[in-house]
Amino acid sequence: MREYNVPASFTVGEHDNVVSSVYDHERTDPSYVIVQRQVDGGWTDVTCGEVAAQIRSAALGLIAEGVQAGDRVAILSATRYEWVILDYAILSVGGVTVPIYETSSADQVRWVLQDSGAVLVFTETESHAQMVKELQDELPDLRKALRIESSGPTALDELAQAAAGADPAELERRLTALRSADPATLIYTSGTTGRPKGVQLTHANLLFETRGTTTCFPTLLRQHERLLVFLPLAHVLARALSMTAFANKVTLGYTSDIKNLVPMLQSFKPTIVVSVPRVFEKVYNTAELNARNSGRGLVFELAVKTAIAYSEALAGAGPNLLLKLGHAVFDRLVYSKLRAALGGDCHAAISGGAPLGKRLGHFYRGAGLSIYEGYGLTETSAAITVNRIGELKVGTVGKLVPGNSMALAEDGELLVKGGVVFDGYWRNEKATGEAIVDGWFHTGDLAGIDADGFVSITGRKKEIIVTAGGKNVAPAVLEDALRAHPLISQAMAVGDNQPFIGALIAIDPEAFDAWKTQHGKAAGASVGDLRTDPDLVAEIELAVKDANQHVSHAESIRKFRILPEDFTVQTGELTPTLKVKRNVVAEKFADEIAAIYAK
Repeated sequence: MREYNVPASFTVGEHDNVVSSVYDHERTDPSYVIVQRQVDGGWTDVTCGEVAAQIRSAALGLIAEGVQAGDRVAILSATRYEWVILDYAILSVGGVTVPIYETSSADQVRWVLQDSGAVLVFTETESHAQMVKELQDELPDLRKALRIESSGPTALDELAQAAAGADPAELERRLTALRSADPATLIYTSGTTGRPKGVQLTHANLLFETRGTTTCFPTLLRQHERLLVFLPLAHVLARALSMTAFANKVTLGYTSDIKNLVPMLQSFKPTIVVSVPRVFEKVYNTAELNARNSGRGLVFELAVKTAIAYSEALAGAGPNLLLKLGHAVFDRLVYSKLRAALGGDCHAAISGGAPLGKRLGHFYRGAGLSIYEGYGLTETSAAITVNRIGELKVGTVGKLVPGNSMALAEDGELLVKGGVVFDGYWRNEKATGEAIVDGWFHTGDLAGIDADGFVSITGRKKEIIVTAGGKNVAPAVLEDALRAHPLISQAMAVGDNQPFIGALIAIDPEAFDAWKTQHGKAAGASVGDLRTDPDLVAEIELAVKDANQHVSHAESIRKFRILPEDFTVQTGELTPTLKVKRNVVAEKFADEIAAIYAK
């Protein structure tokens, strides 16, 4: 088994901790604008000094509420400014932050609060508060719940009031007592199967992540750059990048208003965007759809081909004069408008959480927005491999983040260990023993490593489809290609123990409305009404044909079913980071799958 190692160019000392950057910035540059907060539809500056004061006040309030070092404190909320204040306050007193997705069901909230033994929970909305209140009798460790949003005193108001009864010297003692080996957060894997497991990450894990990724993006994650965080802070990717940005004095903004993301980006004007692939797919698909509807479909198609060719040339001898001229023309006609949709100042993006796809990666780089794709899990504190400044290979998830090691098992499974890797699941020795063997964490992902050390993820070990003929098929390749079509929101390949590969196709509601107008269909017709419509079927057939070009004949999709509804987080088919819950979809649409293989 060949092992790959990248040593760290930094150290994590015994007394280092994640929260120290808050008070370092307060001391060295209190007037620097570290956050812009949404207030009455605009962005209001918040300085390092003001942020630290709020965090200190909330921390003293937690001490007054009896929160001890090592206590778990939960945050049930969407991404917002207060989330970050509360997180750093919990860490300041030696507590352990337990994030809970705001979309979680009552059963999921019950499990996380019970299993973690949280002593206090912050809830965002009235419905969250009511949910926790109804679960209270089943949560013996939970002493109190505080509302982040409220018509009366908010959680921060209540903590500030309670802080008057706390000794400031106790907070300083807690901060001095923090060690890098101390637990910082307990994150429950959203997972696509089974009961979520608690992943406990230490301050050292998060510091190896923040300092390691800083070395990979020295010009992106630095003072005066701007990052708008819109992914859920309950997910390790958004949280780790937010902490990294904060430590490096990147000016941050926070929002969960995904529906109004484009105007939000245009007003905040980020220099860097961090997202999951589905958002980049959606931006591309929307641009393609708008071009088609305005009669500029051919121009967009040529612009896409030129961008991809330009990016591919950058990886070789460089673009020739003809390609440069074509690129300049399409930059004025198409690419500049795409960049303007992201605020106009954005010059790079970081993608994680799922595969981006080589075609999309080349398109965005050719359009002037390099996407640095990375790979990681909750268990690796977010990224453990990433493409980096000066070392970008489109279609891969990059090289090791410094301070870590990797190897491939005989079956191709990626094994990792190092500074970012957790040391076990919370109160679950069985799961820990299965996941960590001889010091190596078994990721469950199948991968390849090229001669230069770049990693390519080829599939999820548990998601590999084995057909009746014994053919192993990685569904991600087909699904990524299908989602590239503007009409397709989600796709799931099926075919375990079946004679061929099939697919379930979910239609994008927004794109569907435009498609109906373009094809003369009734405005009120639903996807369910038109799922067998010849025009719609023909459109999806073309997408399937294109997807099949990426795989061998034995792996290709032979039949598909258009589903009457889209996959959503609310209806349970998607995780909060927009990954398909394959077991949920397979159960919910069992009849549709059966119809694919009916004779």
